[in-house]
Amino acid sequence: MFALIRKEINTFFSSAVGYLVIAIFLILNGLFLWVFKGQFNILDSGFADLSPFFQVAPWILLLLVPAVTMRSIAEEKKQGTLELLLTKPIKRWQMVLGKYLGSLSLICIALVPSILYVITIYQLGNPIGNLDIGGTLGSYIVLLLLVASYTSIGIFSSSITNNQIVAFLIALLICFTFYYGFSSLANYETLGDTAYFFEQLGMQWHYERMSQGVIDTRDIIYFLSIIVFFVVLTSIVLHKSTKKQKIKPLVILLALTTIVSVLAGTGYTRFDLTQDKRFTLSQATENLVLEAAAPVVIDVLLEGDFPSEFRRLQAETKQILEEFNAINSNIKYIFTNPLAQEELRAQTISELQRFGLTPMEVSVQESGKTEIETVVPWAIMSYQNQSVKIPLIKNTIGATSEERVYNSVQQLEYTFADGLTKLLHPKKQKIAVLKGNGQLPDVNIADFIKILQDYYFVGAFTLDSVAGNPQKTLEELQKFDMIINAKPNVAFSEKEKYVLDQFIMNGGKSLWLLESTSMEIDSLMNPEGASVALMQDLRLGDALFSYGVRVNPVIVNDLYSAPLVLASGEGNNTQFTPYPWFYGSLTKSTSNHPIVKNIESVKFEFSNQIDTLKNDIKKTVLLSSSDKSKLEGVPKEMRLDVIRKKPDIESYIEGPQTLAVLLEGNFKSAYKSRIKPTALKANKDNSLDTKMIVIADGDVIKNSTRKGQPIPLGFDPYMNLNYGNKEFLLNAVNYLLDDTGIIEVRSKEIKIPFLHVEKVVANKTYWQVINIAVPLLILAAFGFLFVMLRKRKYSKAV
Repeated sequence: MFALIRKEINTFFSSAVGYLVIAIFLILNGLFLWVFKGQFNILDSGFADLSPFFQVAPWILLLLVPAVTMRSIAEEKKQGTLELLLTKPIKRWQMVLGKYLGSLSLICIALVPSILYVITIYQLGNPIGNLDIGGTLGSYIVLLLLVASYTSIGIFSSSITNNQIVAFLIALLICFTFYYGFSSLANYETLGDTAYFFEQLGMQWHYERMSQGVIDTRDIIYFLSIIVFFVVLTSIVLHKSTKKQKIKPLVILLALTTIVSVLAGTGYTRFDLTQDKRFTLSQATENLVLEAAAPVVIDVLLEGDFPSEFRRLQAETKQILEEFNAINSNIKYIFTNPLAQEELRAQTISELQRFGLTPMEVSVQESGKTEIETVVPWAIMSYQNQSVKIPLIKNTIGATSEERVYNSVQQLEYTFADGLTKLLHPKKQKIAVLKGNGQLPDVNIADFIKILQDYYFVGAFTLDSVAGNPQKTLEELQKFDMIINAKPNVAFSEKEKYVLDQFIMNGGKSLWLLESTSMEIDSLMNPEGASVALMQDLRLGDALFSYGVRVNPVIVNDLYSAPLVLASGEGNNTQFTPYPWFYGSLTKSTSNHPIVKNIESVKFEFSNQIDTLKNDIKKTVLLSSSDKSKLEGVPKEMRLDVIRKKPDIESYIEGPQTLAVLLEGNFKSAYKSRIKPTALKANKDNSLDTKMIVIADGDVIKNSTRKGQPIPLGFDPYMNLNYGNKEFLLNAVNYLLDDTGIIEVRSKEIKIPFLHVEKVVANKTYWQVINIAVPLLILAAFGFLFVMLRKRKYSKAV
């Protein structure tokens, strides 16, 4: 058998045709990956990975493999040497296996120069070496399995004819059918539920599942089944028996292959070889996916010809959904292009906007020209006559394309898990929005309450009844799982504080949005343009002190802040002008905590500063002002004309100030070892394990209004910017009430390898020449060495 392998290799490289076939393969790869414009160009993609190579390779191999295998048996038949070969002391299956392994070795040799592509990307990474070696290795494994499958088909095709061209065409047809034909057939709507079955029959489905670096034993067994089937089938074809006798082993072979494939689907193992384990779902997500007892259909509207960053987002989305499907086959997904029909484009965009699926316009640089492309980065998840919208892109203020992709990919698992939670988990937890102490009116928190109602039951709760019946008030409050205290401005009585304290002691969660100073931007909109900031005592200081924090009566002045937009003129001549406004801190957290990871900047207004006190409570600072901050005490006159004065940069030396903090643990009651303001049935001095978040500004939750109607929280209509207030608060509430661990998925770190753009631009031609010319030089050197060794061998024999 080994002699046959050597014979195949020697015969192939003894003719110029062999070198020509491999040279064409290398040239096509080089042109598609390094020169031609398009989705396969690595240098234009901006990403330091070989995924374009693994996308284009199956199509080029459709030509290479049949060209290599077409003569292996057909030529033996034509020249009449097959019978002579079968008279040798070698079994028929050994002869077929020798032919197969010989051809496979030749194709593997043709793939060896692609290692140069790995070296190039390694050098061009930002920083150098920013390449996922594990994921690349996994992709090579599945490529070799695909090559081995193509080769088995090629050998079979060569065994049924004595014409090389016919063998080439038959192999090309069968390989194309197995790789693309079944997948294409699955797209026909008339197939219904059987479409998924046909898709699984095709190689493309299995290849793409593994090409990102995830090795699945089901896919491995699929490819091995294809290989064994066609190798054994070739052996059967070459048997000298009658046709009637050939049918029985063929039926047995088909039956065995089918049984093995079915058994492989019942028990399997997946190996995530990627460096950051990006395709290993968290346990919480996996448990949630398994809960889908009926089909969950996900329509991803991200299909079409996109800029490179959106192609990357598309690929990452597809892989995440494939992971969901691998765990539970009830999770089904389809990628569609809602803008495919050009004549209905304007109408479709209007309909998408009406349903809240706002398209994006992105700039595409090509051939020195900038073109605008429309992308719809949304998905719709449907389950039992219910549906939710899934945003796939995170638009970060001032972010580059790389940062936008990075932030979006980071949150894909959480985004889809969050959508599943809405569909699979009916609302059960209750949130009380406190009233009666001057909290923000309903119209100013309407937008956030609306988004909360997708997850929880939300209701108003007043503490007025505490004075008459504190026990009943506490019992009613304990029917809720959490309280939100949104910017109160009326002091709390001792009885009210005691009820709130005992709610916390019994494990209740709480979100405090408090201010120790009294100052509003509207108070500056007077003829004098001035007002006085005063201290505001809500009488909550002793309670918060007991829990581990203190909200100080000082105002944070921060150079990194949101502008103040002022109107000038009247009617149609009205102009809106942004001015620097250093009392509107913009906080951008770099923490990996799930509440604040990758969120947009959160806008504050006249925020206070928080001190954390030493006790046994775990404290996590969520948001802080910038390094260029200072504190201003009260009372203090605030004047609007400061917007026209240059700030004293040298005075901003007090560093970042804590504006929002998370507290977790067993809290000590504020009334421990104190006389109680009222009698309650069961007083607790120490809490159950619970959590709370304290934010030193009530305006974080406040949405603006237009003509008496609320506008989205965090949206600045004058600057057309979306701040991260809504996302921050929603994450905060989800974290406080999450009992499944889904929110923790937000802290998962996905590393996106980028190319060093400056290095690529400066040396683009150099790398193009290297990756096209060097593989050909390696092939030429190999050919020269092969010929020299062959001549030397035969000259000695003479």
